[in-house]
Amino acid sequence: MTNTFQPADAALPPLPALRRARPGWVYLVGAGPGSSDLLTLRGWGLLHSATVVVADALVDPHLLDQCQARLIDAGKRAGDHGMAQREIEALLVELAQAGEAVVRLKGGDPFVLGRGSEEVQALAAAGIPCEVVPGITSAIAGPQLAGIAVTHRGIADAFCVVSGHSRDGQACASLPWFHEQTTVVVLMGVASRAQWVPRLVTLGYPADLPMAWVTWAGRQQQRVLRTTVRDCLKDFDNAELHSPSVAVIGAVAALGESMGDPREAL
Repeated sequence: MTNTFQPADAALPPLPALRRARPGWVYLVGAGPGSSDLLTLRGWGLLHSATVVVADALVDPHLLDQCQARLIDAGKRAGDHGMAQREIEALLVELAQAGEAVVRLKGGDPFVLGRGSEEVQALAAAGIPCEVVPGITSAIAGPQLAGIAVTHRGIADAFCVVSGHSRDGQACASLPWFHEQTTVVVLMGVASRAQWVPRLVTLGYPADLPMAWVTWAGRQQQRVLRTTVRDCLKDFDNAELHSPSVAVIGAVAALGESMGDPREAL
C-alpha cells in the first residue's frame, strides 16, 4: 500500500506571548546546558525584556549578543571564584530594590547544583518577588548530547546526580554504592577527580565498568571520551580534557557509542 500522507499546508500556530520581566522582580532563568538555542521561550522573553542580567560563567555568550540589558558577570570559574555567593545575593536584592527588572541567568537548571534555592531564600527574606524559570540540566543533557541515555530499558532504570565539588576535602561524599541498574552522573568533578575516582572501586564499581567524559556539552568544541573506571584518570589526562566536563558512570556509557553524536545531524 502506498503511503499518501501529505504534510498539512496550514501555518504553525503562533508562539505564545513571551513573558516580560517586571521592575522590582528577580527571575532565576536556567540557560540550559550549552548551546544558546536550548534556552526556553519563557527565558528568552525575560532575558530580552530585563534591564539587568546577572550571568554565570558557563552561559553561552551568544545568548547575550543582542541583549539590551546591562550585563554583570557573576561567574565562578575553576581557580577564580569571582563574586562570593553572599555578594551575588546582596546584589540581586539591591538591584530589585532599585526598581530594576533583573534576570539571574544560570547555566543548566537553577535548582540542580546551581545554588538557585539559596538565592530564592535570600530574595524572599528581603521581600523581593522572584520567579524561577527551569532550564535543561547538564546532568541529563550533557550525556544526551553525546548520545548517552542516562536510562535505558534493561540496562539502567535509575540515575543519580552527584556534585564533584570538594567541600572540606570531601569530594563526591554522596557517591552511592554500585548498582548495575543505576547510572551515576558527576557534575563539577574535574578538579577533584583524583579524590573521588579511586573511591568508586571501594564502593563496588567494577574496574571495567564503562565510563564517559563529556566536555563542553552542546558547544561546537564538544568532546566525548569513552573509557572505563580503571582507565578514566589516565585517559582524561592523555586526552588533555578540562572543565567543564560531565562524568557518566555505568553501562549506558558504552551503549552511547553505538548511538553516535546527535550533533552530527545538525
